[in-house]
Amino acid sequence: MRNALGIDKSIDILDRIYSLPVSEQEAAHEKIRAIEREAMLTQVPQPGLQTLFTYLSTLTPTLPLAILTRNHPPPVHHLLTTHLPQTPFSPIITREFRPPKPHPAGILHIAKEWNVDPKDTIMVGDSIDDMKAGFAAGAATVLLGNSVNEELWEHECTDLVVKRLDELVKVLKGGFVGRVER
Repeated sequence: MRNALGIDKSIDILDRIYSLPVSEQEAAHEKIRAIEREAMLTQVPQPGLQTLFTYLSTLTPTLPLAILTRNHPPPVHHLLTTHLPQTPFSPIITREFRPPKPHPAGILHIAKEWNVDPKDTIMVGDSIDDMKAGFAAGAATVLLGNSVNEELWEHECTDLVVKRLDELVKVLKGGFVGRVER
């Protein structure tokens, strides 16, 4: 995506797009949408996804689930219809929501819609934007750790690291403590 837009790694993609003249923003968004459309065709679910969501579906009362992403809606819809067709997510917040992660507004919006305190939520993600958004909102943060994000494993905004989504089943069964005070 950065190459398609000629953006350095140190610059936020969405910030760059919104800094363009309005007449150029749609073309930049379309470049990103094209990349996302191509990527979704080869999308593979994260290891442990089905196990985690099967477990979550057995809980009573059910836990509310939401999606907060910087992607456009079509890849999100593809993920849900292909890999999680029976899982209810509400709300589903995509790239159009402003301000995007790492701003906490998306998580705060979700907590308000659920009528819960943000400190009673968990942000699960794999990027610095996910961890910063969760931390700033007061949510507990769980990093889906991999070789690309190792620098985040000990980051001040990361409360817990799992390498597979199904590791969260044991964490939730054990009573997740939530935000780690540092």
